[in-house]
Amino acid sequence: MPAQSSFDVTTGVDLQEVDNAVNQARTEIGQRYDFKGSKAAVAFDRAAATVELTADSELQLDALLDVLQTRLIRRGVPVRNLDLGSVEPGGGNIVRRTIRLVTALDADTTRRVAAAVKAAKLKKVQVAIQGDQVRVSSPSRDELQAAIAVLRAEDFGVELTFGNYR
Repeated sequence: MPAQSSFDVTTGVDLQEVDNAVNQARTEIGQRYDFKGSKAAVAFDRAAATVELTADSELQLDALLDVLQTRLIRRGVPVRNLDLGSVEPGGGNIVRRTIRLVTALDADTTRRVAAAVKAAKLKKVQVAIQGDQVRVSSPSRDELQAAIAVLRAEDFGVELTFGNYR
């Protein structure tokens, strides 16, 4: 019997790169003319995996989000893993937006990933949900490549990473 090959489907962000991007965004905010004298700020909470944006108006908040996303893209952090919260009014004529970082697949997404691989009806491909990741295995590496192609073609709302390919 041929040996089983497999790979894991996960998602996540590198929190150190997010921290670096937030620091770069803070530097840019301090230097930009349109943010001079404003209460614009970016705060990163590593333990909760959230970024909080604070600004004087929604227009500044959108500009702040654009600066942050640009820095995240340059640092290689997938912006699809950002769960943008709603704009909330704060005290003192400021507005806030909390951005949650998606660091793991939730149960619903893992089920959708497993269902997408099964719906492709690839020969001898087995799918197993293991907590916040999905393990896809098959004796044929070509079938595993086809499974990766199927998963990349679909939109799951987060950036999927394929690792532990054996």
